Amino acid sequence: MLKVVLVEDNVEAMETVKAYLERYSEENGLQYRFTWFDNPINFLTKYNLDYDVIFLDIQMPNMNGMDLAHKIREKDDAVPLIFITNMAQFAIKGYEVGASDFIVKPVSYYDFSLKFERVVKKLVKQSDEIRIAVSSGGSTKYVLARDVMYVEVLKHRLKYYTADGEYDASGSLSKIQTLLEPLDFARCNNYCLVNLGYVFGVKGYALTVLAGRGDRKIELMISQPRKKEFMQKLNDYYRRNG
Repeated sequence: MLKVVLVEDNVEAMETVKAYLERYSEENGLQYRFTWFDNPINFLTKYNLDYDVIFLDIQMPNMNGMDLAHKIREKDDAVPLIFITNMAQFAIKGYEVGASDFIVKPVSYYDFSLKFERVVKKLVKQSDEIRIAVSSGGSTKYVLARDVMYVEVLKHRLKYYTADGEYDASGSLSKIQTLLEPLDFARCNNYCLVNLGYVFGVKGYALTVLAGRGDRKIELMISQPRKKEFMQKLNDYYRRNG
């Protein structure tokens, strides 16, 4: 889930960004959590390193967006910053704080979605390198999330199925789901989380997943309560990836 923050003192501008985020998420199957701060000082007081994207208004009382960006960079030198401003001449200063982009007011959905998508794609690419600790022969090794075909919970343990073998790990399926959902994983039933990139086909409630190096297939079951949501995520994945 993408954690998106907006620091903006104007309620109408906030509502516009919020509506655009909702529209973008519906069109692209993106899960996000939106947080709004109308005061930069209040934002800094509550700042944490868990944010994925920060939208900043340039003109605000108490502290302008550029000064706020410098304060953010003292705490976090990596989080993407997108400036929202009606003064385009300030945008060039964004490079001083490593801003990802800027959007000129009044904000159009086209401009918003274009700039936001660039950041999302970069974040997804970075997330694609997530490594998961698993057990192998009594020792710990790490597997790339993108190499996991599906994850099952068996007797209170997690089992990861990859092209190179099967691995065990401790933890809960719900917790690993939070980590992997942004990488196009989806629950097909209460006990299984599937990498949509390995789905070969669906027939009724039977789900076929490519296994190994694609030379064999495994059949999993989609539960009736989860089928609608699973198929929606699968269709969104196909639409985005052709």
